[in-house]
Amino acid sequence: MPPPPPAAQRALDQLVIHDPDMARVLAQAGPLPWRSRTPGFPGLLQAIVAQLISNAAASAIWNRLRAVPGALEPATLVILPDEPLRAAGLSRPKVAHARALATAFMDGTLNTEALGRMDDATAIATIVSVRGLGPWTAEIYLLFALGRLDVFPAGDVALAAAAADLKQLPARPNQAALRALSEMWRPHRSLAARLLWHHWRFMTGRPAMDDFPAV
Repeated sequence: MPPPPPAAQRALDQLVIHDPDMARVLAQAGPLPWRSRTPGFPGLLQAIVAQLISNAAASAIWNRLRAVPGALEPATLVILPDEPLRAAGLSRPKVAHARALATAFMDGTLNTEALGRMDDATAIATIVSVRGLGPWTAEIYLLFALGRLDVFPAGDVALAAAAADLKQLPARPNQAALRALSEMWRPHRSLAARLLWHHWRFMTGRPAMDDFPAV
C-alpha cells in the first residue's frame, strides 16, 4: 500500500497534533492505508454502487460490475440492457442513476477535467445536479478520486459510529451533529474521515470505505 502523498502526509501530521484522539487511531490501528479511485465516470459510478449498502456488499457488486463489458464507459453503459447490470447487483434505482451519470458525461453536464479544476463547493453542486447523485456521493468522489483534503461525508454511517466511539459520545451523532463535530478538523477533514474509517475497521473488523477496490 503506497504512503499518503506529501501534501496529505503534512495534513495528517498536523491533524494528529491538533487532535490527540486521531493520533490514538494510528497508535492502535497502525499506519493509515492510502487508497484512491479513478477520476471521472468510473469513480462516480463506484460511489453510486456504494450508496446505502455495506462496504462488503458494495465491493462484491463493484467487482461484478466492472467485469461487465462496457460498464465503465458512459457511451456503452448507457446502451447496455438492464439484465447484466441487475445481475451484477445494481438495484433498479441504481441502474437508472448509472444511466443518468453516463448521460451527464456524454452531454457535458459532467466533465472529468472540469470537475478537477473546480473548488470543492462548486464540484459538489455540479455533481448533485445529476439524478441520483447526492452530497454523500459527491463528497466520496472528491475525497477518493480528486484527493481533496477538506471534504467530510457526514452522511456516512460508519463515520458516525467511529466518531461516537473515538470521542466517547453518548450516542451516534446524526448527520448535522457529525458535520458540526467535523469543524474541529478543518482544514483537514478528509484526513479525519480516513482516520475514522481506519478506526471503524479496527474496532469492528469489518471493511471500511477505503477498502473498496478501485478500477
